Amino acid sequence: MLLSTRNAHKLREFERLTGGRLVVDPLPDDVTLPPEDGASFAENALGKARAAAQATGRVAIADDSGIEAAALDGRPGIYSARYAGPDASDGDNLAKLLREAPAGSALQYVCAIAYVDPASGEQRVFEGHCSGTLAARPSGDGGFGYDPAFLPDDELPGGIGGRTMAELSDAEKDSISHRGRALRELVSWLDG
Repeated sequence: MLLSTRNAHKLREFERLTGGRLVVDPLPDDVTLPPEDGASFAENALGKARAAAQATGRVAIADDSGIEAAALDGRPGIYSARYAGPDASDGDNLAKLLREAPAGSALQYVCAIAYVDPASGEQRVFEGHCSGTLAARPSGDGGFGYDPAFLPDDELPGGIGGRTMAELSDAEKDSISHRGRALRELVSWLDG
């Protein structure tokens, strides 16, 4: 199965989350993805999966994900990766969110994973969510993106203890993350 991304973080995370049950290959260098100009995470994920499947003739999956801040009417949302500008780093985006949203305000991670099979025409979207609150300041060096300031609401065995997503182990994060939840829905459907 082809994963419609060249993002090394996502490739590693997908491989880890599936525990080897799904073999995913990165997007070939010669495949051009459409701009992420959909109105939702699902539209953006479907656009990428369709483009990858059409260009390669292989079953493709793609995700689009981001963070929604209740205090900002859902922003940055689908613009999470470029919240502070088109060439912004993860640190730039996180700093902007911390400036604009108050500590303790509600957040939600959202992930949409699209599946496209060019042979059968089958297209599906699986969504996962993870709710939490905004930390007063970043903490932890695991994860990526907004993880250092995301305090998840979920309880884990042994408790989270006020740790950010960036302070959780991979196994802890995988059990509650938006991407983990969406990917488990996909795997369950494939096993169906």
